[in-house]
Amino acid sequence: MELRINTTATEQEAQAIAKALASHFGEDVELYAQRGDDLLASASPKASAGDATTGETATGDGGSAEPLGPTAREETLQAEIDDILEGGPEKYRERLSDQGKLFVRDRLDLWFGEDGLSFEDGKFANFDAWHPSGQDSDPESDDRLPADGLITGAAEFEGRDLHFMANDFTVKAGSMAEKGVEKFLRMQQRALKTGRPVLYLMDSSGGRIDQQSGFFANREGIGKYYYNHSMLSGRVPQICVLYGPCIAGAAYTPVFADFTVMVRDVSAMAIASPRMVEMVTGEEIDLQDLGGPDVHARHSGSADLIAEDEEHARELVAKLIGYLPDNADEEPPQTEGTAPARAPEGIDSVVPQEPNRGYDMNDVIERVVDAGSTLELRPEYGPEIITSFARIDGRPIGIVANQPNHRAGAIFPDAAEKAAGFIWTCDAYDIPLLYLCDTPGFMAGSQVEKDGILEQGKKMIYATSSATVPKQSVVVRKAYGAGIYAMSGPAYDPEGVIGLPSGEIAIMGPEAAINAVYANKLAAIDDPDERAEKEQQLREEYREDINVHRMASEVVIDEIVAPSSLREELEARFAFYETVEKDLPDKKHGTIL
Repeated sequence: MELRINTTATEQEAQAIAKALASHFGEDVELYAQRGDDLLASASPKASAGDATTGETATGDGGSAEPLGPTAREETLQAEIDDILEGGPEKYRERLSDQGKLFVRDRLDLWFGEDGLSFEDGKFANFDAWHPSGQDSDPESDDRLPADGLITGAAEFEGRDLHFMANDFTVKAGSMAEKGVEKFLRMQQRALKTGRPVLYLMDSSGGRIDQQSGFFANREGIGKYYYNHSMLSGRVPQICVLYGPCIAGAAYTPVFADFTVMVRDVSAMAIASPRMVEMVTGEEIDLQDLGGPDVHARHSGSADLIAEDEEHARELVAKLIGYLPDNADEEPPQTEGTAPARAPEGIDSVVPQEPNRGYDMNDVIERVVDAGSTLELRPEYGPEIITSFARIDGRPIGIVANQPNHRAGAIFPDAAEKAAGFIWTCDAYDIPLLYLCDTPGFMAGSQVEKDGILEQGKKMIYATSSATVPKQSVVVRKAYGAGIYAMSGPAYDPEGVIGLPSGEIAIMGPEAAINAVYANKLAAIDDPDERAEKEQQLREEYREDINVHRMASEVVIDEIVAPSSLREELEARFAFYETVEKDLPDKKHGTIL
């Protein structure tokens, strides 16, 4: 059989076609160029079937059985896949180790192991743009675009099925273009259908500016990322890990995610690059000072956790996901409970008798929660409030605790913002809340007013008010002013308000109250000793009105418990109220963000 084919076929493609036709028709095949007498390839049916060494068998005209297996066509495909898996030019791969980073395919092996990657979508994205001749592409060409620089798919991580995306920094610095954007959007939209978590492994310089046509402002373009992030928010957990510079549009994925992990020394995120900042403002600044981990951990609050290296990033996310359900319809995963790391009997000694003396609230927390179960988020941002995941008897909880070691535990704007976001996230994923209150209230002063203390305080109170998960509030020591409101006091529908014997609830502390009420009377006393004695007397009388025994007597709080039994009390209360259901008023949503 003689056939003519298009001369654009490569020698390998022509040979594969000849073998396939010979096997199909059971006779010899010769392929010639469409014009002329040039023989491009030839094959016989026996040779075609005999190429395979394993698999099934086929019977030719002579009736003899030959093994079946991959043809040249499949071998060509596999060669193309192998080429795609190599990523961008080798020169860029070689630079990754100098930058302290893994090649993206090696990174996926670290996260999911050899068997954890379930499947990948879109390996051949934009294939024709860089690989028009099968296997003949230049491996060192800057025009290589394997997978269009973005890998998406599904995987198993710590026993959980999830969706993932990962930038390939060897391909145009991980930049995003039309086909990669399409894969990203499909992955997000499928996550909405499956109700499974999403993991973003980000290392992207932003949009591919020289290829922006077709993906930037389109209805289904890069702007749709953030719409989808918003739809996924509170539906399934979104966790983002940053491995490199994420600039402009790429920087919004980490801030839209529920949780963001930055890898020290290599990651950064900013609305514009240092070069663009200098062009626009004249400011000269390097990337780490502009948007490195320290900036976002301490100042912006955009980084929840900082990892020391790639392995540490995986460890942090493995711990984090252990507190979270797959989606908002499921319960958070429980584990076997363990005793606290330190004995609860020490709590009363940890909390000072003097209301103005500092101490570390973590010393109370570790005597209440399961040993080794805490994971504090944003510890350097708004450190006057601790926001931490933990477990009590294996049950995940979110802890919102004042930290007297920092500015006496007064609530500053950044601390209020941090707490509000954490409360909101816990409520979205049905994680009960434990408030540990020891605060003189919201901070006062001209600077905090400029920084939005009222606005941020409002958000914290709103989040506490709207949370429908079980809440337990413990008055550890001071609960002054609106601080008791933000910390889920009696008016905020908690399932319990517990007081320790060191607790006090008041509009303001004794010193401020006496100064406000008795300033003139005290000033009229000339003798300093007599004045001090009178002031002490007034302070003690005031304390009698605000101490926890008075609050319990008037049923303002539910119970006073011995500090040594606090863990046991909380364990019983969280277990009892585990299935409580609370409804919000019928409305579209509130107006407070």
